[in-house]
Amino acid sequence: MTTNYDTLIPQGVLFNLQQVEDMHIIKKNMAKKLIYNHELEVVKIGSKLHISRTELIRFLESNTILAS
Repeated sequence: MTTNYDTLIPQGVLFNLQQVEDMHIIKKNMAKKLIYNHELEVVKIGSKLHISRTELIRFLESNTILAS
């Protein structure tokens, strides 16, 4: 059984790092590390970093390990 992240993540186009942390997906410091290691794609608007809903789902799906 796989997790359907599409139903778990709220609708929206872009989320700033605080919103991602508030959703209990990734803490801001970890998100910044993933961004700087080029593991998460971001959109920079002014000085703020935003992650697309599609990118969040892609990241979660690619890092989900099935329990055996």
